[in-house]
Amino acid sequence: MHSLLRLKRYFRKYKYHYIIGICSLIIIDILQLIIPRVLMSAIDELTAGVAGLARLGQYFMIILALALGIAIGRFFWRYFIVGSSRKLERDLRTDLYSHLLTLDFSYFDTHKTGDLMAHAVNDINAVRMAMGFGFIILIDIVILGCASLIMMLNINPLLTFYALIPFPLIAIVSTRFGRLIHRLFDKVQESFAFLTERVRENLSGIRVVKVFVQEHAEIEKFDVLSKDYITKNVRLIRLWGMFFPTIMFLAALGELIVLWFGGRSVISGDITIGSFVAFMAYLQILIWPMIAIGWAINLFQRGAASQTRLNRILDAQPAIIGGTFKKRVEGLIEFKDISFTYTGKKVPALSRVSFCIEPKQFIGITGPIGSGKTCLVNVLLRLYEPQNGSIFLDGRNIKEFAVENVRRNIAYVPQDTFLFSDTVRANIVFGNRTASDRDVEEVASIAQIYDEIMELPHRFETQIGERGVTLSGGQKQRIALARALLMKRPIIILDDAVSSVDAETEREILSAIKKELKNRTSIVISHRVFALQDAARIIVLDRGSIVEHGAHEELLKTGGLYSEIFKIQQLEMKL
Repeated sequence: MHSLLRLKRYFRKYKYHYIIGICSLIIIDILQLIIPRVLMSAIDELTAGVAGLARLGQYFMIILALALGIAIGRFFWRYFIVGSSRKLERDLRTDLYSHLLTLDFSYFDTHKTGDLMAHAVNDINAVRMAMGFGFIILIDIVILGCASLIMMLNINPLLTFYALIPFPLIAIVSTRFGRLIHRLFDKVQESFAFLTERVRENLSGIRVVKVFVQEHAEIEKFDVLSKDYITKNVRLIRLWGMFFPTIMFLAALGELIVLWFGGRSVISGDITIGSFVAFMAYLQILIWPMIAIGWAINLFQRGAASQTRLNRILDAQPAIIGGTFKKRVEGLIEFKDISFTYTGKKVPALSRVSFCIEPKQFIGITGPIGSGKTCLVNVLLRLYEPQNGSIFLDGRNIKEFAVENVRRNIAYVPQDTFLFSDTVRANIVFGNRTASDRDVEEVASIAQIYDEIMELPHRFETQIGERGVTLSGGQKQRIALARALLMKRPIIILDDAVSSVDAETEREILSAIKKELKNRTSIVISHRVFALQDAARIIVLDRGSIVEHGAHEELLKTGGLYSEIFKIQQLEMKL
């Protein structure tokens, strides 16, 4: 339960709503406790023959007024307590989402998206139930339980003793079932997370599934996970199904005992019929808090277990922390002895890499697959932290800059293009939402995508589907390129940004944006060396190390790796 203390700041935010709701609930409980006393007086007066129609009408109006007050009060406690729990749920989910956006790539490398989605849905819902209905039940247990017991003692202490004989069993059974339900609930949550991740992964990769004709195999995998989820839920339902009948049976035993001993007391004249009816009514009221003990325990245990899981995410801190320095940089970049190895890998992605890029200089980077080209970008953008070495921007260590400031100075087009399920325009202005239509059209023209956009059904307002499914690979890359150009940042990085088009088209696109590249420090990564011929300097990577660097003509003369790649690609183009 200690984990729920994390929610105290949310309670402070909505404390007045909770106070009003709790006061309404307490008033309702008091009104419920008054009704049996009114019934007792009415029945005793009717039995004694001292109540006439006028007196009966008074009792009728009193009970009607109490019932109306209870009805109004129920609205208020539901509105304020349940409503506040919904607001708490919203704030907690927003904070969780905001926190996830602060975490590094390394966190998402080791945590599945489906698991995180399950936490954001099921776990937060369990916390809401604990902070809503859990509180309501807890107050009922205290107010109704204690007050009805006092009323019963006031009517007949001995009869109260008899009535309470089964109640220790009710408390024990409730507690025991609560623990079992808590354990099963954890297993259900875990199974749901696996199921969610499987669905997410298959829907994201639906084209691969269809192309390889693996629908049946994936359905079988899904069915196994679905059956496991259902099996664990059925176990939980079976336990719930045993819990309530057991509790109701024990409660009925108490009523039978009261009926036997209370009936004898009425016959002997020790208590009046009205008192006996009131006692039975208070016993009925007392049964609910006794049953609710198990439910409350279950709700709070579920909430605590879910909050514990949420706390583990909220306590995760980004490994990459920047400084406070902020400025728009000129574009001088220097790598000094940078070494980096991905988590779980033995072979380093980068090994003692050092080079310098002057402001507004066009640098090309090439090399075989897996040579570390993209890794260079990742450490420059501070998506990962190198284990050794330092990176400098304008002569200042990059760690002194605020992380967001580093990224605000760099426009990046990754090789794995990601577009949002939105309009073409919304995707282009993603990094600069205040851009004018003219600016959008201008960068689209530079990226050689404008004419194709104008052929779409609604032009720039055309919806492109999930991850840009309605577009070709080349179109998606050029829209991503337009998005980067629109940000007008001093440093631009193109990481195989137009690899989905042919080599000649790639050269045309790079020629078209040459003017833009001249105004910025430009890093163009490409496995096609033809795209890098105009670069002031080309860096050739192999197995994480720089094996060659120089201008295009210089590298051809040396006869090294770059020259070999150039000859092979030249032959491929001729073929």
